[in-house]
Amino acid sequence: RHDAVAPAHQYARVMAGRDMMMPIDAMGDGFEAEPGRLGGGCARHGSGGGEREASAEACVRMAPETLRMILEGEHPKGDVLATARIAGIMAAKRTHDLIPLCHALNLTSVKVELRAGNDGASVAIETRCKLAGQTGVEMEALTAASVAALTIYDMCKAVDKGMVIDNLRLLEKKGGRSGHWQARER
Repeated sequence: RHDAVAPAHQYARVMAGRDMMMPIDAMGDGFEAEPGRLGGGCARHGSGGGEREASAEACVRMAPETLRMILEGEHPKGDVLATARIAGIMAAKRTHDLIPLCHALNLTSVKVELRAGNDGASVAIETRCKLAGQTGVEMEALTAASVAALTIYDMCKAVDKGMVIDNLRLLEKKGGRSGHWQARER
């Protein structure tokens, strides 16, 4: 909720008690600003250009038989892990179409790694996105992990409706005004 309507294209505090800035128009509605223009109050926009990198993870828990089918290539819909990898890469490149006010970014690298979990009943997903630019890539890494997990679910739901997608989180980010950040171990 806006406490006051700011003049057109000004930056105003929009969340009481938090140090967050958001560009708002004359009607008090948020709008998309140029990357780098906000000067640090917004997680999506920071200082000048430079190398940015972020990694994220997710996990799809399933029945051991479902994982066996995936790993042995016996799934009726084909190569689940290859399809999920492609979906994750595509999603990172299209994050701006999915998340309001995210900018289209010229990513220099997107990696999606999928492996069988140590428990014998899950697929672990780890993504890494890089770019040289004025904004971070955390949302792209998280989107890649999310969509890879959703793709596994979609392809396997006919054989295992009880799958669970969990542990979606940012693992690490490098670059930008806030510098290096790394998640604590669980």
